[in-house]
Amino acid sequence: MYQNKITLMPRDILEKEFKIDTRGYRLKEVDQFLDIVIGDYEQFFEIINNLEKEKADLLAEIMNLKQELRNSRLSAEVANSASGEVTNVDVIRRLSQLEKMVYGSKATDDATEEENKEDN
Repeated sequence: MYQNKITLMPRDILEKEFKIDTRGYRLKEVDQFLDIVIGDYEQFFEIINNLEKEKADLLAEIMNLKQELRNSRLSAEVANSASGEVTNVDVIRRLSQLEKMVYGSKATDDATEEENKEDN
């Protein structure tokens, strides 16, 4: 994937031999080689930065998907518990019990009559 952007391999750098001139290595040859090495380093840093950005984006997406999954599971649990257990009769009975507590016996008699009418 990135191999076509990188010129030198580690072995190429290790085995590189420069020609010796009267005052040492040929400066032009060394400078050209170092330019290639610098170019490769720039490519490595660009590749690393791109991969780090991609990694951060993927981690953020994973976190969003995990949160979505948690919310979906919670919604499914709420839907399952609500749909299977609570009926209209249960709601009316609970309402009747609340009325008994709040209003006393008069509301109790009225609620019982209403409940009996709906059951029939």
